[in-house]
Amino acid sequence: MSGGLYSMEASDFDKTLDLKKIKPYGDTMNDGKTQLSFTLPVPCNDEAIEAAKQLMRNMGLENPQVVFYKELTEGFTFFTCYGTCTHTVDFTTIKVTKVESTTWDMHETDDYIKEHVGRKIVVVGASTGTDAHTVGIDAIMNMKGYAGHYGLERYDMLEAYNLGSQVPNDEFIAKALELKADVLLVSQTVTQKDVHIKNLIELVEMLEAEGLRHKVILICGGPRLSHELAKELGYDAGFGMNSYANDVASFLAQEFVRRMK
Repeated sequence: MSGGLYSMEASDFDKTLDLKKIKPYGDTMNDGKTQLSFTLPVPCNDEAIEAAKQLMRNMGLENPQVVFYKELTEGFTFFTCYGTCTHTVDFTTIKVTKVESTTWDMHETDDYIKEHVGRKIVVVGASTGTDAHTVGIDAIMNMKGYAGHYGLERYDMLEAYNLGSQVPNDEFIAKALELKADVLLVSQTVTQKDVHIKNLIELVEMLEAEGLRHKVILICGGPRLSHELAKELGYDAGFGMNSYANDVASFLAQEFVRRMK
């Protein structure tokens, strides 16, 4: 009996899923259930709750519910809310600019570099500008890596230098020249007021001014970055959320060989 019920549910799922009209999924297909959180610059009171609900309705969310609220500081209230989304998207028409490379493990990348390059590729990375966060660059560069993915320092055929955080762009370029870098990696975690974009653009402009841009593979990464944005800013690749050292290593190895041809 339970097997029959499972089959019926699977069949219903197949019939109701429409990739041309995708909406959030909560408990059942197409229910539109959505959770979101935000802060309003108003005192923590009943009027604030009503303001949050009205805002959600203006977002196209029906049956708005405030399930948690708390004063952050005087005059500011934080909300966690539920609602039902009325909008849909056509999933079949979505096109995303992605990094064009095959992701290998560390050994495969090392073997590829040995065979096609014949020497170590020099990689210099840093959190540049005023960004004091090293978690991103450390996850990619440090030997121990992150989440089971070894960092670039552990690769036999990569000579990796992690310069740490708050490295001014001019010092970053100077160190790259000193080390004869083939690849520059830039990590950006702080994104308030688009400071990361300003910093990334500055680096590209400085490299271009020195006639160095075409001589290096330039890669950036961070939680608010995408490959599409990186390309727009003048980088060769951008790695965002859920990217690991082997993604970066695979790309830079393949891009290096491509440029050799």
